[in-house]
Amino acid sequence: MLNVPVKNIMQTENALLLPPATSVVDAAVQMAARHVGAVMVVEQGELLGIFTERDLMCRVVAKGLDPKVIQIADVMTRHPRTVASEKSYGHALIIMQENHFRHLPVVDDGKLMGIISARNAMDPDLEEFVAETNRRVAMRE
Repeated sequence: MLNVPVKNIMQTENALLLPPATSVVDAAVQMAARHVGAVMVVEQGELLGIFTERDLMCRVVAKGLDPKVIQIADVMTRHPRTVASEKSYGHALIIMQENHFRHLPVVDDGKLMGIISARNAMDPDLEEFVAETNRRVAMRE
């Protein structure tokens, strides 16, 4: 499973794409309705950033900002790290684990293709991934 290309695992159907001028409250309502933890912020097909449930908590609620007024462009993570669809699922998981990401956009030649989320890692091959990560950590020590 870890050698499977990202394109075979990424989410495309349920991926939530919104324009940068969307209010935080509108984004949160759509995230809740779709049961997703991240919004990919796009304009004319270009990925501008990602707005996650963590951004909502840390950059809006914790700072006392009004989610009805604030746009996701103001609090999103700009120019997020991405992965190419031909890369292995294991490669994507390592990027996510090493950078403490729960969501990783999939981009090919500047075009947004989908998203990988930590939920994708909740499968029987997770044990194999953990073992590989532990092996890499042991090699560094």
